[in-house]
Amino acid sequence: MSASGTAPTRRIRTGSTVQSTTVEAGPPWVGPPSMMQSTASPSCVAISAASLAGGIVALPTDTVYGIGAALDAERGIERLFEAKRRPADRAIMLLLDTADQARAVGEWPPAAAALAEAFWPGGLTVVVDQRPDVSLPPELTAGRTTIGLRMPDHACPRALAAAMGPLPVTSANLSGQPPARDAAEIAEQLGDAIDCIVDGGPAHGGPASTVVDCTVDPVRILRVGAIPEDAIAACLRGRQDMRHETS
Repeated sequence: MSASGTAPTRRIRTGSTVQSTTVEAGPPWVGPPSMMQSTASPSCVAISAASLAGGIVALPTDTVYGIGAALDAERGIERLFEAKRRPADRAIMLLLDTADQARAVGEWPPAAAALAEAFWPGGLTVVVDQRPDVSLPPELTAGRTTIGLRMPDHACPRALAAAMGPLPVTSANLSGQPPARDAAEIAEQLGDAIDCIVDGGPAHGGPASTVVDCTVDPVRILRVGAIPEDAIAACLRGRQDMRHETS
């Protein structure tokens, strides 16, 4: 046990491969990689998945860093909210490895399928109805019957989603604070509220994902972000005119 009374946290340092494992007090790390794909190396994924199974992992994505937990981890979703001090009425999306994972948890209308085919992997989140035969934690969806789904354009979250299933992920920062730009800022903001940090170097940054509500026809754009509105419209041309609603 550390002087603070908490268990020492694992710190794993990697180059292009995992080179050593030590247990130290202080923030846990996986990084920094010499190449981006090293954050999805089998060793890195195995270590991160083990942490996800019982805790919270900070990981790079194609936009900002996120924190995630296994969908079936005991109190995993609650710990995400606690770590960020996130209001309970704000739902958390699932990051995916494949569109098959989307169809496994949500209804998959033609508009969602067309948009995913055009813009995944990338900066598009589709909101769909939950499948009636799939039970998702109510904390994840803030009690709603819909779920946000995205396939990121980054090897690390996709590899973890492939290993663990659809992955609840939210940005790695305290609620209301700017997104953390790198692993050091994650440790500074979130500290021992998380169990492992996958260090992929500075965050890519850029706009957040565009969010499209596919539970209605025509679809509604709830947030304009990485994918321009006219690109969404072009993809769905031939369908009814879209409505644009700002949430």
